[in-house]
Amino acid sequence: MLDFPRDFLWGSATASYQVEGATHEGGRSESIWDTFPRRVGATYAGENADVSCDQYHRYKEDVKILADLGFKSYRFSLAWPRILPQGEGAVNPEGIAYYRNLCAELHKYGIQACATLYHWDLPQCIEDKTHGWASRTIVDLFRNYAELCFKELGDCVDQWFTINEPQCVSYVSYLAGVHAPGVKGGLELGLKVAHHVNLAHGAAVKSYRETGLKAPIGPVLNISTPRPATSKPEDVEAAEYARRFEAEVFLYPLIGKGYPDLSFFGLKSPAEAGDLDLIAQKIDFVGINYYFEHAVAADPTGERRYQTAPFWQERTDMGWPIVPTGLGRQLSWVHEVSGGLPIYITENGFARPDVVEPDGRVHDRERIDYLQKHLKVCSDLIKKGINLKGYFIWSLLDNFEWAQGFTKRFGIIHVDYFNQKRTPKDSAYFFRDLIAGYGDF
Repeated sequence: MLDFPRDFLWGSATASYQVEGATHEGGRSESIWDTFPRRVGATYAGENADVSCDQYHRYKEDVKILADLGFKSYRFSLAWPRILPQGEGAVNPEGIAYYRNLCAELHKYGIQACATLYHWDLPQCIEDKTHGWASRTIVDLFRNYAELCFKELGDCVDQWFTINEPQCVSYVSYLAGVHAPGVKGGLELGLKVAHHVNLAHGAAVKSYRETGLKAPIGPVLNISTPRPATSKPEDVEAAEYARRFEAEVFLYPLIGKGYPDLSFFGLKSPAEAGDLDLIAQKIDFVGINYYFEHAVAADPTGERRYQTAPFWQERTDMGWPIVPTGLGRQLSWVHEVSGGLPIYITENGFARPDVVEPDGRVHDRERIDYLQKHLKVCSDLIKKGINLKGYFIWSLLDNFEWAQGFTKRFGIIHVDYFNQKRTPKDSAYFFRDLIAGYGDF
């Protein structure tokens, strides 16, 4: 039985670069994700999101789909280069108008407008001038951008999210170099960028509190809290090391706990005087993006503090293990260490190679099974007193999956990328019935 409170917030999520298209329209400048696919081997077959789902022109159709399915909220992101084409300075009125129109369309159907300030599309001009998130100057640039968004959109946004997945902005982009801007800088640079992201979050929240706006605001974290592969002390210790580097670095400073001890990596706290106070601004909730949990073990060679252990679970099309109980362990940990802050699952979803069948439908039974298992965990957690307030399915639409291009489909709405036809999948109707109160499937 999937039993949720009447005020539980049901939503769906997207990101500007992944769905909007119109990358050279409406006064928008290029972002680091516009230029990254031009690098040989950066994305699958060099694919980019110049058109993608074309939501910039089709947002009314997509909002109507949300309304027809009964969703109560839509989490979208604001494109920094659409709002401030030069990264700072003069605002682009066409960009502001687009997001105000989107919010108005959502409100017409009684759907909350939930805006993410940053979902990875940094203006390329900032990267060119300052090296982007690798430079501390990004903190003031982001603060100014956030203040403009609050001023221009504060009267029509119902919930604010600061920065999506700091671990990807830092480690994936500047340590591993898999995402734009594709810098392979090692552990020290990865941690430095993580600190800049934390500072930018804190600066934005501090500015927000000074506006007097009342909509809730908080972060969106994709923390990793792996389980130890065995009960051996060395594996338990390995899991602790992993949690510090992949979770505590991003959560602890935000809730006033400072940085964890990273000396086992040969790293020290990146904070300067006053930094931790700035980061630890009062937040109204913690957003959690969860897709899987993995196991870690001690590295027998001693070269690393931990290593990913083999897993036996079924995989999604991304190659990720399906571990619903891991969601329960992670949310319970967040609840405990944060002192019971409200939690929203801001992303959770399943990639599979969906196709429209001859009957005109998309029968994504595996996705529904994945969702039922994870939502059962959510329902049980609420009954146990975990302060879980809402759930946003990733994603509303099939879209551009970053370095994977268009090869991975996460949407509950199938998108034909040649003609932009939207086809609700069976999982969309699953959500329609769940939101309507029929959780006894």
